[in-house]
Amino acid sequence: MKFSDRVQEMQFSPIRRFNPIAIRAEEMGKKVYRLNIGQPDVETPDCFMDAIRAYNAEVIKYAESGGVTDLQDAVIDYYKHYGINLERGDIIVTNGGSEALTMTFLALVNDGEEIILAEPFYTNYHTFLTSAGGKIVPITTKAEDGFSYATREQIEPLITDKTRAISCISPGNPTGNVLTLDEMRLICEIAKEHDLFVIADEVYREFAYDDREVTSFGMLPEYEDRVIIIDSVSKRYSACGARIGTVISKNKEFMSMVMKIAQARLCVSTVDQVGSAGLFKLPFSYYEEVKAEYCGRRDVVYEEMMKIPGVVCQKPGGSFYMTVKLPVDSVEDFLVFLLEEFEDNGETVMFAPAEGFYATPGLGKDEIRIAYVLNQEDMRRGAELIRLGIEAYNKKLGK
Repeated sequence: MKFSDRVQEMQFSPIRRFNPIAIRAEEMGKKVYRLNIGQPDVETPDCFMDAIRAYNAEVIKYAESGGVTDLQDAVIDYYKHYGINLERGDIIVTNGGSEALTMTFLALVNDGEEIILAEPFYTNYHTFLTSAGGKIVPITTKAEDGFSYATREQIEPLITDKTRAISCISPGNPTGNVLTLDEMRLICEIAKEHDLFVIADEVYREFAYDDREVTSFGMLPEYEDRVIIIDSVSKRYSACGARIGTVISKNKEFMSMVMKIAQARLCVSTVDQVGSAGLFKLPFSYYEEVKAEYCGRRDVVYEEMMKIPGVVCQKPGGSFYMTVKLPVDSVEDFLVFLLEEFEDNGETVMFAPAEGFYATPGLGKDEIRIAYVLNQEDMRRGAELIRLGIEAYNKKLGK
């Protein structure tokens, strides 16, 4: 029996691939600090369930393919805060940011065509783009440089006649890199000169630390015809299981192409859209409170990481991830050691190996992504266990 070339080209998620080993460790009585997946422990705001409880329809019907109008209107009001003026036709509600990206690539990319994307990037971009028959052309960034990439010298040489878009994740997953508005303007200018789209993955928008401004490609109206914004309730509101995202663009032709796909999958969960509409109506003070919480978590992780001799890590400017270069040859082997052999007072830790976040073969073998999604005490302990684990691992190897 045969399988498609596309699915065979896909990889298993490095974020979830080691979960069975972690489960076995827990069944043996170990406590595992799970720093591998972006699932925050911050409580989902009550307004989500309050809106669902108040929903009294006698029949839960199909929603419109573009989304429930109450949710679209709430999204419109949210973006007004940033000076971005949208209409309902500029918004298609999706099954999370993942479907928004998949639909976008399906609408833009023919077989063999290319998307430029800074690496390391959110690992599932591999699968999203492979599903559309496309290829990632990576802008390789380095931990030593804070994973910066927004320069003409780094981007422009990668553009070919197969390039369809420049894709940006800001604030970055897995790096925490935050683009300034000037950097966004430069990327848009390059895209305009080469007649490309800009795909702006902004699901961590509010998580910009150390007095960095919250930025969006939507704040550049002069480029609105080529900007596609990907958004989601998963991270901003700690509602990952709701699976509500949006694809947003002023380009009516692009939105018409995406609507073909949206109509084919009928609609997004009506009930989850009702709950999510309540989230977008929260006061903006909510974002400041949550941002302060994540910033504190970042600080304790960074403090602990810098205690490791030979580590390379720049303090991230946003999101709730940190990519760290460790003094080990293979972080995958190290992770298996942590889960199967190591413990400290009955506890161990897991993270996401970073190799799967790269398109360039061989990169990321000594890097990890830490998701600082647990409370500060647990994050500090998890980071400490990485340090203690490295000491035990290198001792085992005779280093």
